[in-house]
Order: sequence, then C-alpha cells, then structure tokens
Amino acid sequence: MSEVQSTVVTHTGKMSFEVLQNNLTFKLDAAVEGGGDGAGVRPKALILSALAGCTAMDIVSLLNKMRVAFSNFSVKVDGELTDEHPKYYNKVALVYLIHIENDADKEKMEKVVTLSQERYCGVSEMVRKFAELSFKIEYV
Repeated sequence: MSEVQSTVVTHTGKMSFEVLQNNLTFKLDAAVEGGGDGAGVRPKALILSALAGCTAMDIVSLLNKMRVAFSNFSVKVDGELTDEHPKYYNKVALVYLIHIENDADKEKMEKVVTLSQERYCGVSEMVRKFAELSFKIEYV
C-alpha cells in the first residue's frame, strides 16, 4: 500500500496561513507587496527548502554510515523563476558546503552526493520534472 502524507493549510488573516504537518505547525505569508505581512515562509520557496532538506538528510546519513568525519555542512539552493505567469523555478542550483576532515574522504563525499541525486532524494526527482537541476560541492 502506498504511503499517504497529509498537510492542512488554514487561513489566519490577510495572506497568512497556518500549516499543520506531522503534528507540527508553521506559518505561510505573502510579502507586504503581495498583501501579506511578510511574517512567514513563502510557498514557492518551500520547494527549495524541501530539496535542500531531502538531499542534506541523505548526505548526513550516508557519510555517517561510511564513517566520514565532517563539519560545517550546509546546502545552499538558488532557484531561478520564469518571467511569465505562472512563475515557476526553471533552473535550480544546489551547492553542498562541507569541511571534510580527511582529504582522502572527499571521494566518498562525491559518491554520496551522486547517490542522493541519482537514487535517494525524491524531491530532486520531482524538481527535475520542471527545472534544470545542477549541483556542486565546495570544500570549506
């Protein structure tokens, strides 16, 4: 049987909404110029957050399994929106920023990023349906 996930979005005033997901809540809101107060995350930008979170979890899990010592790990995502409505991301670029303790383990980092992008990260697969997705690793 397929796994079903649910989210409930409830209007709370102006362009503000409360999101309930997995018994946790957060706020969505439009920018002031869009009629909101700018007091919450933007829905479209959540796609970028979901992508970064999905692949970051893969990377940490795989590096830990491979016993790779690392620190200062983060994922930066830039999304380029189309000019015409409906605006959507047509180019998305991931940058993995990481400090690998042992230079010999950089090859393992490259392997886990490839595994995440080609095999494990479902959000990457979804994003590739509507955008050109690129990625690179920067060692800090």
